[in-house]
Amino acid sequence: MKIRHLVFVGLLLVGAAVLLAACGGGPAASGDSEEVLYFYNWSEYIEPELFDKFKEETGISVIEDTFSSNEDLLAKLQSGAEGYDVIVPSDYMVDQMIDLDMLAELDHSKITSIGDIDPSFADPPFDPGMAHCLPYMWGTTGIGFNWNDWDEAPDSWSYLFEPDLAANFAGRISFLDDSRETLGAALIYLGYDPNTTDAAQIEEAKNVILAIKPYIAAFDSDSYEDNLLSGEFGLVHGWSGDIFTAQLEDENIDYAIPREGAVKWVDNLCITADAGADPARYERALKWIDFLNQPENAGANTNFVWYATPNMNATPYIDQEILDYEAVYPPEEVFNKLYWLEPIGDALEIYDRAWTEITSQ
Repeated sequence: MKIRHLVFVGLLLVGAAVLLAACGGGPAASGDSEEVLYFYNWSEYIEPELFDKFKEETGISVIEDTFSSNEDLLAKLQSGAEGYDVIVPSDYMVDQMIDLDMLAELDHSKITSIGDIDPSFADPPFDPGMAHCLPYMWGTTGIGFNWNDWDEAPDSWSYLFEPDLAANFAGRISFLDDSRETLGAALIYLGYDPNTTDAAQIEEAKNVILAIKPYIAAFDSDSYEDNLLSGEFGLVHGWSGDIFTAQLEDENIDYAIPREGAVKWVDNLCITADAGADPARYERALKWIDFLNQPENAGANTNFVWYATPNMNATPYIDQEILDYEAVYPPEEVFNKLYWLEPIGDALEIYDRAWTEITSQ
């Protein structure tokens, strides 16, 4: 999902070019936009130096705007925001956007690096044959913690979902502000598939979360790792790379993949239907996607965000410390307990209702 890292301010130099459209708040069209690409990304989820490198190679300036959840991304585009060229939705959101005709198809002949994608990512269930998107980063969703609070790693969802255990961190627990991720974690804790369409199982997961709601400080996808570093949060449900980045600032911060299993995910580089309808914008978007997937650039991104790249030829450019870190590249026995969040069709409405009940109480 996303990463918070060093604050990147270089884009402020071109920020004046970004005007909010009257409808939906997307980037407005401008007369000189032929050399500008608008990138809608998770917060600080890219090596900042790549913006300058792309400009040097192509003459195209990239202006980045950020979102904090897949649902926020979808809502922004559905509200009428236009002007974004390349977006970074997660796996299950790609499926929804395809159904809503929100994504352009990729011209694979224009993506010279497409053969660098690991075959295990090249035919995903949410986008067969990578027809609409190229995989960008992948990782897991687990538990972030501080060793000052523990003798053994909290490697079970029970530390978050069993009220007696969660009470030990009352007011210091956070969950992702993401319906599929948070309900999915509760479903795995209960022994269910996080892709279940069984309304009774989803209701049970909702009630598990409501039972520990008094102990939850926030549903937060943006700054939970900062609050873990400060000590305001003691246990966080979060994305692996965020916790690893926090660990760079405090070696006592660590990450556990729960033994019951966890979600694995892949974020994707996709071209909006809006950009796909404009030949010039479409060509710029294809160049940006191809650039980001070049092995050297994919490796630079992994070094910055601490998520694994699906680019199998990026390995020579990735720090050995990351390649050896099993929480980034899990061993087979751990990988086999990980779930993709898969398309669930009309059952998404059940999740949405449950999430509304959770967050509104």
